[in-house]
Amino acid sequence: MASPPPILLPLLLLLLLLLAGAPPLAAASDTSYDDKDAPSSASCRNDFQLVKVKSWVNGSKGKTLNGLSARFGALLPSDAEKGVKLSLVLSNPANCCSNSSTELKGSIALATRGDCDFTAKAEIAQLESAAGLLVINDDDELFEMVCPKNGTAINISIPVIMITKSAGSTLKSMLVDGRVEILLHSPNRPLVDFSVVFLWMMAVGTIVCASLWSDFTAAEQTDERYNELSPKVPTDAGIAKDDSEKEVLDISVTGAVCFVITASIFLVLLYFFMSSWVLWVLIVLFCIGGIEGMHSIILGLISSRKSRNRSQKMVSMPLIGEVSWISVIVLLLCMAFAIFWAVNQEASWAWIGQDILGICMMITVLQIARLPNIKVASVLLCCAFLYDIFWVFLSPLLFKESVMVVVARGDNSGGASIPMLLRVPRVFDPWGGYDMIGFGDILFPGLLVSLLCRFDKDNKRGLLNGYFLWSTVGYGVGLCLTYLGLYLMNGHGQPALLYLVPCTLGLSIVLALTRRELKHLLNYGNEPSSSDDHAEEA
Repeated sequence: MASPPPILLPLLLLLLLLLAGAPPLAAASDTSYDDKDAPSSASCRNDFQLVKVKSWVNGSKGKTLNGLSARFGALLPSDAEKGVKLSLVLSNPANCCSNSSTELKGSIALATRGDCDFTAKAEIAQLESAAGLLVINDDDELFEMVCPKNGTAINISIPVIMITKSAGSTLKSMLVDGRVEILLHSPNRPLVDFSVVFLWMMAVGTIVCASLWSDFTAAEQTDERYNELSPKVPTDAGIAKDDSEKEVLDISVTGAVCFVITASIFLVLLYFFMSSWVLWVLIVLFCIGGIEGMHSIILGLISSRKSRNRSQKMVSMPLIGEVSWISVIVLLLCMAFAIFWAVNQEASWAWIGQDILGICMMITVLQIARLPNIKVASVLLCCAFLYDIFWVFLSPLLFKESVMVVVARGDNSGGASIPMLLRVPRVFDPWGGYDMIGFGDILFPGLLVSLLCRFDKDNKRGLLNGYFLWSTVGYGVGLCLTYLGLYLMNGHGQPALLYLVPCTLGLSIVLALTRRELKHLLNYGNEPSSSDDHAEEA
């Protein structure tokens, strides 16, 4: 595989630091919420549920809006066919804090937030014989409506739904056009969506491809290997470059610790200073890294199928020197692809381009950065293990909210998340959304799996008596456990490394102890391997 040019190597390593601060695997549920600090009573303990607000104007189907049910009131059916289509009436006064001058009987009242408790609005609407209440929030978020802190008993038997400010404006404009009818229901989210399976396959496949990439691209390579992007330098015929001549960064113990510390600092900076322009800086960096990754992979595949005697046309480039024309064409195509994605990143299909760029970049990064031995791997993964747990579960103790989750959701950048993750849309989910996995949750375990793959090659191990296969299986199992944790934790974001590190590093060490090979595994990288001896003899 053609190695990346020296000018881009520092950039990819910087991106590797940034990727460590990517969000954890997060498929946080949008359909239920839980506020344990809110007042609770026998009549105020409903789970928060997302609600579909279907509308019709003068008999013609209108927009379907989203809302959030209150802690109190009647529950809604999950099936739309069991719901009832009712007229929508604007309360007067608009805040519904006193008796309405408009007829609310048998209708769904539409009121604005403010001036009195949510329960007071619901009680008045119920006294007016309304069949339900929609409360318009002050902004475009779904606020959780809870009971008063005074613990006053309430008896509300109608559904009470919070909708966003923009949704309220939409309904008001519909009322101007004529008679509006509303149907409320709260569809259930499927236990497993196909997107989870596809995301699992992408994550595991990325690690496997990165670990075996040299095998894929070396199948038909000539003995004379050279960098497609660097000036052509003659080499001795019949002598191949070994790993020591490639541009590879071996991570040290100190580097591993500094790596995680730097990622933590970067994550905190994103938490405090994230904005639209910072997001665009990250997008540009992601595009540059994705271009280099895609370019390197395509050239690697092309070079692996070159004929030994096939000559290549060269062109002269400023600052670089002579490069092959194939390299220039591939580079231009990769740049066009990345720019096209960046311009259209808000499109519904943009996740495809983001995933392609991300996978290419991660495969390339795993070729550049590597763990020299299992000792460094243990330090790095244990630090990453603590890093993920702290910034997801413990950071609320200092920042009053999960720093990792806030950055992942893009709360400080208008809801736009950083592009350092793979994402797949939920196909069969009525609420839509995406399942995601941060690059760090692929790169950290990927470094270990790549190390174990090299160990198996150097010691001529087969699949079953080696470590590569079992560490890959452990990674796949760890991802499954992460999704199980998401389900059991009611959709709250999970630190994936909490599950991935024990299932990869822990499994590998236990397997080495069982085989009585732990000493051999620990000493790997500090002594010449059989493949090195073979290369010297050749």
